[in-house]
Amino acid sequence: MACVLILAAAAAAVGVVLVLRLWIVFRCQDVTPRESLSLLVVAGSGGHTTEILRLLGSLSSAYSPRHYVIADTDKMSANKINSFELDRAERDPSTTHNKYYIHRIPRSREVQQSWLSTVLTTLHSMWLSFPLIHQVKPDLVLCNGPGTCVPICVSALLLGILGIKKVIIVYVESICRVETLSLSGKILIHLSDYFIVQWPTLKEKYPKSVYLGRIV
Repeated sequence: MACVLILAAAAAAVGVVLVLRLWIVFRCQDVTPRESLSLLVVAGSGGHTTEILRLLGSLSSAYSPRHYVIADTDKMSANKINSFELDRAERDPSTTHNKYYIHRIPRSREVQQSWLSTVLTTLHSMWLSFPLIHQVKPDLVLCNGPGTCVPICVSALLLGILGIKKVIIVYVESICRVETLSLSGKILIHLSDYFIVQWPTLKEKYPKSVYLGRIV
């Protein structure tokens, strides 16, 4: 009985410390104005990359440097990102904020992969994501649904929990999602700072979300 009480007290103490840590990290933030913000963008294969690049095209060049994270088997997204950044530099050659980097991590889930093995591959991806997030220490993470964004966002959240740096997580649900959220969306609606949907039906179902109309 004494051992049980000791374990319960220890668990309660850990819980209190964790709550205090979260309160300090999320409430006590530095709001000093800055010339640029480090941005980490999670790009997925196919339509996800196209949508996220359209969104980036409307953002100021002050979001720099830009770090792109793609799956290690995704060559198409790398080509699209390089073309996007080249075109951006040609349109605004005077800017000093043209630095960008492409990082690769293992894919969390392949098409038609079983859910059991998905847990293992996601954990493996997360294991490699945290060192990357710790190295980059972005101010903002922007993603729109590829499975790769889950381990990245969890790692970004962990960076804040550990008191290393508060990272703002912005999730934009794909324009294709009209009535239901994607699997990534169902997970990250609970972890993101801003969860943006592009259809009013989703706003009605998920009051926490932010509806801005079609933005991509």
